[in-house]
Amino acid sequence: MEKEQLSHLGKQTVYRQDYAPDVLEAFTNKHRNNDYWVTFDCPEFTSLCPITGQPDFATIRIDYIPDVKMVESKSLKLYLFSFRNHGAFHEDCVNIIMKDLIGLMDPKYIEVTGIFTPRGGISIYPYANYGRAGTKYEKLAEERLFAHSIPSFGL
Repeated sequence: MEKEQLSHLGKQTVYRQDYAPDVLEAFTNKHRNNDYWVTFDCPEFTSLCPITGQPDFATIRIDYIPDVKMVESKSLKLYLFSFRNHGAFHEDCVNIIMKDLIGLMDPKYIEVTGIFTPRGGISIYPYANYGRAGTKYEKLAEERLFAHSIPSFGL
């Protein structure tokens, strides 16, 4: 049974102190024949500047169209939490998250957006996406990348 394959759900939470992609877990998508979006928002994401060691804060948004596997949400929370003491630039964080989730799930399509709070008077909003090669999702990825714009936040 799939429940036994999920080691974090329903158990005492152990927080890792550095980047830990091995905590990610997946389960089987029961609606594989449907195309549908799954969205995660993590408004309390933190990482460290790799140069100064200063903390960076962001909302990380993950949107994906699953295929066979889906990410289990508690393992995703633990994974994102593992960046707390990890030194990486904003753009690195977004691309690392996307690549780790592709490796875990092999989704049809995925995009990851980082909405980082300003540091030194500058806000950075990195965006990365992927669509499975040779499919309509590859075209979707290209269309969404070239049409991408940052939210105005009422400006």
